[in-house]
Amino acid sequence: MKLLAILIICLPISAFADVSLNSLFSDHMVIQRDTEVPIWGWADPNEIITVETSWGASVQVITSLEGTWRADIKTPEAGGPHTITVFSKNKIVINDVLSGDVWICTGQSNMDFSMSKFLRDSRDPKHQPLVEYIRNEVATVNDDWIRHIEVPQATSLYEKKLNFEDHWRSANPEQIGKISATGYFFAKELRKHVNIPIGLLECSWGGTKIQPWISEEAYMADPNMKAYFEASRKESMETIKIMDTEGYVDTVYETQVAEWTAKGEKGKKPKPTVDPRNDRQLPASDYNAMLSAIIPYAIKGGIWYQGESNAEFMPDEYEEYFTAMINSWRAEWEQGDFPFYWVQLAACKRGNDKADKGWATVNDELRRTLKLPNTGMAVLYDIGEPKDVHPHNKMDTGKRLALWALKNDYNIDIPVVSGPLYKSMSVESNKIKIEFTETGSGLMVGNKTLLEDAVSVKEPLKWFEIKGIEGVWKPADAKITSSNTIEVWSNAVLKPKQVRYAWSANPKGANLYNKEGLPAAVFLTE
Repeated sequence: MKLLAILIICLPISAFADVSLNSLFSDHMVIQRDTEVPIWGWADPNEIITVETSWGASVQVITSLEGTWRADIKTPEAGGPHTITVFSKNKIVINDVLSGDVWICTGQSNMDFSMSKFLRDSRDPKHQPLVEYIRNEVATVNDDWIRHIEVPQATSLYEKKLNFEDHWRSANPEQIGKISATGYFFAKELRKHVNIPIGLLECSWGGTKIQPWISEEAYMADPNMKAYFEASRKESMETIKIMDTEGYVDTVYETQVAEWTAKGEKGKKPKPTVDPRNDRQLPASDYNAMLSAIIPYAIKGGIWYQGESNAEFMPDEYEEYFTAMINSWRAEWEQGDFPFYWVQLAACKRGNDKADKGWATVNDELRRTLKLPNTGMAVLYDIGEPKDVHPHNKMDTGKRLALWALKNDYNIDIPVVSGPLYKSMSVESNKIKIEFTETGSGLMVGNKTLLEDAVSVKEPLKWFEIKGIEGVWKPADAKITSSNTIEVWSNAVLKPKQVRYAWSANPKGANLYNKEGLPAAVFLTE
């Protein structure tokens, strides 16, 4: 044994530096079709790396002085399976490679929750049919051309991670349980219309705010965001310094526990002070640990489901941060303004008025971000569950997100991709006229039940409010006046200034739709 140890120590380091790959490049992967994609990994400095493919493309590159390498290689049209072989001192064969479209799936728990999370009975019996639908889907799914890989949840305050551990899985009964439900139903809807493989690259974490998903470079490029970032980092560094002191005691936590105990242990037990190095909510922390490990993997576009955690944390600044995030991701991927679609949050009862109105504010901020090119938004308040922040109806969620992609990215004839979107307003005497886009064949008062299509109903429009020069919001009457306009008024407001719609986390009964059955977006007039 001693002789063996001596031999190992004496062997040159290069003998152990086999060529390796980012985990994305592994068996059953989906590679972006009909383009040139980067493949990257690690090896010895100045080493020749050869990449060969079963479709005939090949390339050679030399590793950098740091031992990193990247090869850009042309990909075939949709289909497969193919193989990719990478070799130098050693050889790696990647089997069962499909060429298709890769969509990154990001956000918090409503993107993070896998199919298995929706198999439990619903909190409200009236939503149980949705559970039964998903249970049947999990038991019967069989589509090897939908595949998924997930970056494990991790946080990194300073260091940008370059790799992760996971593997590609297929949409079958054995593996579907670990696939994002929102991502899966989005992919399923695409697959109904386009016969190409769909890869889902998931990078999400329940409970996270938007701030940790933005890179430090993006913060530094904006004066307001830079100030927030630097203040946060300063506070983190001060906390770390205290926590690293010899004999450190979390006195704040101990005091809180003592008070909680004295009150008979009622309510939630206090939690220890979080070490900033392990805090998933700090700016750039999730970007560093998760997003940086997958950029610049070639993608078709992205879908985003997040905002719940910002309802009580800087909701009025959400558009600013969301816009910066999208722009920075696009710059870092170097794929131009790739398609990016998201949702307005589903309805859910909140515990206080601040959270309730903050939810609506985030929804409106999401709407306002549509000013960015090549973006789209699905509206979900009519498919929420008031008793559950994680509604089961990811089927309609996926369909509504897919409408944007099908029309914009796959050239499918879609009559309308969204419910009515606020366009403009004009004051006419004591009324405000609202004009919408995305009205399809016209506006209607509608009602939707579970997975059924929305239907026209003979009811008054609900959930409109109007504000006058006094600055007080009042419930308002509203009526449809043309295929794309409505009038809003209140006898209590003689000089109206603004209108808002569905301004609540749970706007039960909000009923403005287009005739294609898609709900109008939450909005506050500019």
